Amino acid sequence: MNYPIHFALLQGYTDAIYREVHAQVFGGIDSYYSPFVHLEKGQLHRKDIKDITNPGNREILFVPQLIAATPEELRTIAALFAEQGYTRADINLGCPFPLQVKLHRGAGLLPYSGEVAKLMETIAEFSQLRFSVKLRLGWEIPEECLALLPALNQLPLEHAALHPRIGKQQYKETTDPDTFEVFSRDCIHPLFYNGDLLSIQDITTVTTRFPKLKGMMIGRGLLAHPWLAAEYKNGQPLSEQEKRSKVIQFHSLLTEKYRKRLEGGEHQLLGKLRSLWDYLLPDADKKLRKKILKA
Repeated sequence: MNYPIHFALLQGYTDAIYREVHAQVFGGIDSYYSPFVHLEKGQLHRKDIKDITNPGNREILFVPQLIAATPEELRTIAALFAEQGYTRADINLGCPFPLQVKLHRGAGLLPYSGEVAKLMETIAEFSQLRFSVKLRLGWEIPEECLALLPALNQLPLEHAALHPRIGKQQYKETTDPDTFEVFSRDCIHPLFYNGDLLSIQDITTVTTRFPKLKGMMIGRGLLAHPWLAAEYKNGQPLSEQEKRSKVIQFHSLLTEKYRKRLEGGEHQLLGKLRSLWDYLLPDADKKLRKKILKA
């Protein structure tokens, strides 16, 4: 049995161009999620609006995501999604970055079950949108997610995606599948697993332990191995030559499209491409890595 693969957002990486080119070159993804849309000083970011309104989103299975601390913030962003004709929206309760956490957004909201309940109740105002939620075990305590379950179970959610780490860990140390298992037993919604899925074997290990899962959500694993979903769906790994050929095609198309889109010239283009190699290069030959970054 193949489980659906969903491409999790990564702020600063998985923008509209990246999603479009990944779908064209690699594929294997059941849905792509946007980097979270958020408010700053009460206003929507121009960059966020540009990403959400990109025509290329209509060519792929795309779900816009929002991050909010209050019902008012959620209303503003969800209204944008509805105005653009989207029928799906994902709520981020998992972002561990300090700037968002300090504002009681993302994983920073998890210790406050009352605030989470009020935020999530707001989805009833948007009958044209079907909502899902992405969360972590908690900010400091893994059991914080369990305290949220009664409220989450009362909501008409499409699914929940759980990353089995606390926010303070960010992406370090080991995951906590035991608490994930407790959450999975009591969660009435379709559940996705998210976190440290870097290979077909990782996916198989998770699905063997949790066979009732309804999907995998992968972020960093796909940035480092953009062919991973296609390999999993096809049931066999790509050869090194196939990977090399696809990465060359991928990089060429990204370069072409970013050159047309970015306004800061060659310096901004190279900065954008260099950030992508942060994930593509960790397993590369050290001398090759040095040459690429120097170039």
